[in-house]
Amino acid sequence: MDELNTLQAMGFTLPGPGYIFGAIVFGVIGMAAYYYGKKTAHQHVKWIGVILMLYPYVVSETWLMYLVGIALCGACYYYRNH
Repeated sequence: MDELNTLQAMGFTLPGPGYIFGAIVFGVIGMAAYYYGKKTAHQHVKWIGVILMLYPYVVSETWLMYLVGIALCGACYYYRNH
């Protein structure tokens, strides 16, 4: 428990359950998009899938993660049909 208090004193915080759930959901969607894009040769969909898998490591706010994830899912849907 002292390690957790030390990390919190340094400014590090653990993510909440909503953040962890969103990271898992968007990671799974990203993996599916990557495999779909690779199988069908849709380069945009494939790279959006990669971004969906990796961006939760960069974004620290939960609301921003959901906003970016929904936007990327919309872009994936758009490029899938074009």
